[in-house]
Amino acid sequence: MHSVNIFIHVLSGSLALIIGLIALLSTKGGKLHNASGRLFLKLMIVVILTGLIGVLVFGRNTFLLVITVLSGYVAFSGYRVLNNKANQPKLLDMLVAIMSLAVLGYFLYYMKSIGMFWAPVVIYSAVGALVFVITYDFVRYFIPKEKYRKHRIWLYEHIYKMTSAFGGLLAAFSGTVFEEYQPHSQYLPSALAMIIIFGFMIYTYKFGLRREKLRKPS
Repeated sequence: MHSVNIFIHVLSGSLALIIGLIALLSTKGGKLHNASGRLFLKLMIVVILTGLIGVLVFGRNTFLLVITVLSGYVAFSGYRVLNNKANQPKLLDMLVAIMSLAVLGYFLYYMKSIGMFWAPVVIYSAVGALVFVITYDFVRYFIPKEKYRKHRIWLYEHIYKMTSAFGGLLAAFSGTVFEEYQPHSQYLPSALAMIIIFGFMIYTYKFGLRREKLRKPS
């Protein structure tokens, strides 16, 4: 059963990387982007479930629990924000955020009890990224709703979260396949994802400015 779970986990993760790359490269808002994005999310669900089974049932690498929860949470939140396009508090969003923090608390307790044997740069970056996103998701409720819609903050959230999910998945894949090159094989994919995020955000901001200028009467 453990071997079957690993096979499904690796297969779904590999397919998610390919489909996620298609979503990143395709025209945003187009049919291919939307279809590949939905398929990416479905594959991420399989990756997350098999990852949780591997850690909680078969007692595999507990650090993968943080990577799994981080990638799963940002994918979930990135999907939700695109659907809602608002910062109205939702019970489901808050429950998932609290559950993710609880899993993180378990990991930190586990790490303290056995000692840190993973590279600190990998642990701190993964834990910090998860705490940062969840903290923001609660703070954003205090942003005025009109300002949130007007400046399309939801779009920047979607860019950050979905690309982060892809980056987390790539980091887990790279860190496992190229284990001899750790920790570089784990944090470099995340760094690449951040570069892509900033690039997309800058492009989106400039595109928004051009669109506003075209809307203004001459």
